Amino acid sequence: MANSEIQTSDRIELRFEFSCFVLISASLPDNLAYYLVISTSHALVRLTSSALRDTLGLQLSFKEKKADNALPLCASPHSLYPPSEEGNTVITVSGMGGLGKTALVNNVYEREKNNFYAYSRITVSQTYNAIDLLRKLLRKIEYPEQTQLSDLDDGDLKNIIKEKLKDKTFLIVLDDVWKREVYTLIEDAFQNCQTSRIIITTRQGDVAALAQPTRQLKLKKLEHSDAFDLFCKKAFHNSKHIKCPHDLEKLAHDIVDGCQGIPLAIVTIGGLLSLVEPENYVWNEMYRQLRDELVNNNHVQAILNLSYQGFAVKKQHSTPEEVADRYLRELIQRNTLEVVEIDELGRASNCKMHDLVRDLALSIAKEEKFGYANDYGTMMEMGSDVRRLSSCGWKDNTVLRFNFPHIRTLVSMRAMSSSSYMLSSILLESNYLTVLELQDSEITEVPQSIGNLFNLHYIGLRRTKVKTLPDSVEKLSNLHTLDIKQTKIEKLSRGIAKVKKLRHLIDDRYADEKHSEFRYFIGMQAPKDLSNMKELQTLETVQANKDLADQLKKLLKLRSVWIDNISSADCAKLFATLSNMQLLSSLLLAARDENEALFFEDLRPKSKELHRLIIRGQWAKRTLDYPIFRDHGTQLNYLALSWCHLGEDTLEMLSSRLENLTCLRLNNMHSTKNLVFDANAFPRLKMLVLKHMPDVNQIKIMNGAHPVIADIDSHVLDTNLALLLWNYI
Repeated sequence: MANSEIQTSDRIELRFEFSCFVLISASLPDNLAYYLVISTSHALVRLTSSALRDTLGLQLSFKEKKADNALPLCASPHSLYPPSEEGNTVITVSGMGGLGKTALVNNVYEREKNNFYAYSRITVSQTYNAIDLLRKLLRKIEYPEQTQLSDLDDGDLKNIIKEKLKDKTFLIVLDDVWKREVYTLIEDAFQNCQTSRIIITTRQGDVAALAQPTRQLKLKKLEHSDAFDLFCKKAFHNSKHIKCPHDLEKLAHDIVDGCQGIPLAIVTIGGLLSLVEPENYVWNEMYRQLRDELVNNNHVQAILNLSYQGFAVKKQHSTPEEVADRYLRELIQRNTLEVVEIDELGRASNCKMHDLVRDLALSIAKEEKFGYANDYGTMMEMGSDVRRLSSCGWKDNTVLRFNFPHIRTLVSMRAMSSSSYMLSSILLESNYLTVLELQDSEITEVPQSIGNLFNLHYIGLRRTKVKTLPDSVEKLSNLHTLDIKQTKIEKLSRGIAKVKKLRHLIDDRYADEKHSEFRYFIGMQAPKDLSNMKELQTLETVQANKDLADQLKKLLKLRSVWIDNISSADCAKLFATLSNMQLLSSLLLAARDENEALFFEDLRPKSKELHRLIIRGQWAKRTLDYPIFRDHGTQLNYLALSWCHLGEDTLEMLSSRLENLTCLRLNNMHSTKNLVFDANAFPRLKMLVLKHMPDVNQIKIMNGAHPVIADIDSHVLDTNLALLLWNYI
């Protein structure tokens, strides 16, 4: 860490302990000070309210000091917990919106999560459902892909969690909690834990009081000097010295004063100004807009209003996907969205909205005729002029008719009744509908009237109980996306090929929800006229057959292709066709069973974009010497292998070909008993996932290996192996 003094309005000290994070108090003349201990070497850090600067891009300076009475939040498996620290410990971080509670806790969570058997981070907000929270917890404890939990009640979910966490360590972050009952309703699920640490962020004093006084941290606003430094880091991050020009200093200080020491406001306005020229006229205009907003809004709301862009605008030479990606990156740069997860290319794959930004979105939504209903009563009161309607997480078998003649978007996740009557009534009158998202709903069929929706661009039926699509779907000439993943649909009608503007077809289904079988998911049978769908960019997943290679030859825009049920006889012709796809970026190849060998000699990708490769099934001999690894291996960033029984040290064999790999997932691999990471193996690897490796009992990570690795997931391996693995990190 570089030198950069960090202070707060009330002195706060951060104590650094090896593999532990604690919260204790010490008395000061006017207030309590809090020690927030984060994992690194023995050190003590003195902080002021810009303690948050570390989580926003600044670094901490610290002085050496022995830590003597720290209370462990977490520890490596070889560390001992004092008897008094076993069981559940609640830690709360509180303060007004925008101070950086989430950012600070996320920083600690990312540092410490791998020291626990299980860990989870969940955003709660003002509207929540206890069962949904328990489902999210269980999905984090179990395999991330496990989704079918809808039939379990809260008691069932708690019992499963108790069993999974029995005598284990667990870390959970509950972010943005507004009511005490959020914790009290789920706390008994952790009764069997050996040790658990629950960190809660909140604006509410009564929620903060869930923790003992020595485990409460209250954040305060930044002092002006720290706020100004943070502002300059955002507004002038592209300049050589990250320094405010002299002619803009007074104006910059005025803008910072308008932020009133709130980090979210500071980084938002700083990010916005970083996109314009540092000229007095331009900045003055922005400052005038800010003052106008301040007349009717609080300081944070006023600044967020300046960032509102309206709807995405189509660009002449860009695809809709490229425009959306550009908007997403800009929103992240402005700190309007927070990145939660990134993919193997470093792109944002999962984002969340700050609660204050959400408040802004809700206020603008009313002006733009957005509606939200969490029960039938609210939906009945909805005006007929609503244009975009969302509902989530409620079920009711009441049969009602709705009339929304102006609706453009309907998002009903886990909220649509199993009766088709309600959906039919909406579709019958909604001629302008462009987006229909019914993910996780109870519906079992789609009305024939859907074919009359000429403007429909998107249909989302993921994880519903729909068994077939009506033939009228072929009339949807403007449909771009059809997502029927994990439904009961086994075959698409031949007429789907008439939907010539379709860009994304996502259509595999689960045959084994526990993922224990080789073919736990099964692709769709390819429509006979698949070759007519020339706009397709995504085809996930389709079953191989004797005609598939010829059909794919004409689909020149494909970027993501997933194929299962491949036989050895299919390989040569099919892989040669895939090799000629110039835009291919993601490829999944799955054999028809665990004993079928795949021959990769003809897989010679011409695409320079292919970075993600997923293979399920046996390999023919000398596969690593074939072009896909020998010539293209350096372009791969993500590799997932399942049921490939290589028989030797898998890691050693792969590392020589895959120097740019950032994510490696190995599942059901038969190998030697020892896996060894030498000092030069996978220099860019950030995530390693090992599951069901029955032959492996030792992993050695040699000194100097993995300079940037961020996450190792081995929780499904046996305990002894996991302990050995942590010992080497």
